[in-house]
Amino acid sequence: MPVPTGNVYAKYETDHPVEGALMRRFLRRLDRAVGGCGSPGTILEVGTGEGVIAARMTRRFPEAVVVGVDLPEPSLARDWAGAPWVPAFADAGRLPVRDGSIDLVLAIEVLEHLEDPDAALAELARVGRGWVVVSVPLEPLWRVGNVVRRRYLRSLGNTPGHVQHWSRRGFVSLVDRHLDVHEVMSPLPWTLVVARSRRSPARLDAAAGG
Repeated sequence: MPVPTGNVYAKYETDHPVEGALMRRFLRRLDRAVGGCGSPGTILEVGTGEGVIAARMTRRFPEAVVVGVDLPEPSLARDWAGAPWVPAFADAGRLPVRDGSIDLVLAIEVLEHLEDPDAALAELARVGRGWVVVSVPLEPLWRVGNVVRRRYLRSLGNTPGHVQHWSRRGFVSLVDRHLDVHEVMSPLPWTLVVARSRRSPARLDAAAGG
């Protein structure tokens, strides 16, 4: 099967005034989310795309080792040339990373593209030992917004490559199957979840003490 292509426009560099304002608001919320995650020494972004978020993490945490992974794609390899973070090709459902070895794991706007998001979340939970931050489009608001902007009308507003669709409650329930949900943010039209790995030292210490 072909690899889902995802959005067909550069959302992080959009010059549309409304889209740009929404994107900046989302990035501010993301900064707030990772700001509460301490000082991670290792950061993994799954589904890094062109590397905008991975690069943002290198600026936010200059002492951390930041790794960005995505599916094999020649155009991504060109985009990653000279990146200030470590690039790698990998499947979100089979990460070549040791158990409990990453302080901060991110999956920003990727789970909606996956046929098996449960498998990906299980991998995020497996490799993480601290915080996990994930986001997805908020449905059906996302598709409504596309229709209002007269985008993807033949698909009733569904962005190409989006094969999963979640309400806020539905997505939180999915994440909660694999991780301890700490905070839920709604920078419209997205849902952003900050969660804690069940391998985290604080949780394991609490379990041992109980």
